[in-house]
Amino acid sequence: MVKKISILIITCLLFSSCYQPERDCEKYKTGSFKFTYELGEIVKEGKFTRDEKYSVDYYENKIDSATVRWFNDCEFVLQDIHSKTAIHYKIISTTDSSYTFQYKSAVKDPNKELIVKTGTAFKIK
Repeated sequence: MVKKISILIITCLLFSSCYQPERDCEKYKTGSFKFTYELGEIVKEGKFTRDEKYSVDYYENKIDSATVRWFNDCEFVLQDIHSKTAIHYKIISTTDSSYTFQYKSAVKDPNKELIVKTGTAFKIK
């Protein structure tokens, strides 16, 4: 009996460790998207349009532009055109209408803790 339970547990662990979330990143490289973000305790909505070379963000009645540099189908860096701030994005899963991503500063500062955040963008066009 103990042997059967052990085999069942090992089998479940093997199958669960092989699970990979869907990542069809190619269809999210370009387009128009919306997302929510927090500003203090207030949740707001932003929008952005991305093509092969540029991303234009619309939030808080502001427009911000960045260059896009793709490493592969699922990872890219946005570098703000004005401030030169760079953010590294990694798409970690996709659905038929959205993608979930992690983002962090692309430049490591040895005096600051690297903070990785997660978000979800929904394709609108």
